[in-house]
Amino acid sequence: MIAKAFAQLRALKPGPARIYIAGCSGEPVALADALRAEPELARDLTFVGVPVPGLNRTDWTSLHETARAEMPFLYGDMRAAFDAGKIRLRPMHYSDSYRDMVSRRIDLAVVMVSPAEADGRVSLGVSADFSGAVLARTDIPAMAIVNRNMPAPADTPRVPLSRFAVVAEDDTPLVELTESALPPTFAQIGETIAGLVGTDAACLQFGIGNVQQAALKALSEAGGPANLRIHSGLVTDPVLGLIDAGRVVDEAGAILTGVAMGTQALYERVARDHRFRFRAVDVTHGIDVLAGIERFVAINSVLEVDLFGQANAEFMKGRQVSGTGGLANFLRGAAASKGGMPIIALPSTAAKGTVSRIVPRLGPEAVSLPRSDISWVVTEHGAIDLRGAHIDRRAEYLISIADPAHRNALMAAWAEMRRAV
Repeated sequence: MIAKAFAQLRALKPGPARIYIAGCSGEPVALADALRAEPELARDLTFVGVPVPGLNRTDWTSLHETARAEMPFLYGDMRAAFDAGKIRLRPMHYSDSYRDMVSRRIDLAVVMVSPAEADGRVSLGVSADFSGAVLARTDIPAMAIVNRNMPAPADTPRVPLSRFAVVAEDDTPLVELTESALPPTFAQIGETIAGLVGTDAACLQFGIGNVQQAALKALSEAGGPANLRIHSGLVTDPVLGLIDAGRVVDEAGAILTGVAMGTQALYERVARDHRFRFRAVDVTHGIDVLAGIERFVAINSVLEVDLFGQANAEFMKGRQVSGTGGLANFLRGAAASKGGMPIIALPSTAAKGTVSRIVPRLGPEAVSLPRSDISWVVTEHGAIDLRGAHIDRRAEYLISIADPAHRNALMAAWAEMRRAV
């Protein structure tokens, strides 16, 4: 039983403890269920890790009134706990979160792994982002949840099962992510991004969400040679379309990622396709690694861009809804890459066209990306490149890809702001 094994783990560190829990597809859902049934096992625990908005939904702090959490993201299911002061939000880049796992105090860890192989090793499967850094620390007693549903790709980190102080078995299905139907606006955004990528050889990065789904769909439908590679923190089901369209280089390791999260179709493919290689965040998000990739194209989304070229990826109506994650890591890596393209994309409006996402000026709390990090910006009305543009030209470019109904108001706002600059 998972509860019994977890009680054994807790006995190794009685009293208050900081415990690492994996996120994304490595989230140990069965452990959360076990702790709901025996909440005293969660007493005085502080859960640390990197659960991701849109992917994970467990509120670990709800498992006991004394439970707390620290994380770099905030998402809807954690909102009440954040408002109650049970969550410490720590704004950090993904690369900094990884360094945190290497050095910050962690007392215990729970990691989901694949079944043991003939040599006694287990793999981190399709969730290799942070757990390896924690398991490399011999000062942290760890519990393995050996899940027969965790795929074991050929090229993913492996550790001896003997590394774990406690072992439990489980057959709970992995957390899945299904794609929703794309609103029409995103099809045009995707086609524009596909046009920027073109048919030349490139290495793509993309996150989650409608923008990335639309870009991969457009690249799949556009056709072209098998000259694309992928280097991304996360891959989801749309990558299968790119593979099946014959666009991805057919070589071992052509798809390097930290996490795969999607449907069973994706999990089955990564288990047998030699192109998938899983690595930790120091590789997937490392600036030196990214800068060394020729024609690295980073495709990411934000919530708003202002006329100075600053971007907001975290706040809606003044309330925190997400975090910076790997956004700056990838954009800076693409900017440093030979022939690289740092791309952010967003629909030009929200609320059925009544609200412009190209805004005069972001609030001081909402600057996720400074203007120095912004290059290509794409909406359904076009694509502009802000690199090297002076401030008046930047505002002019951004207004040109705003919704036409909002352009006059943006021009008037810029004229007034410009006088005060």
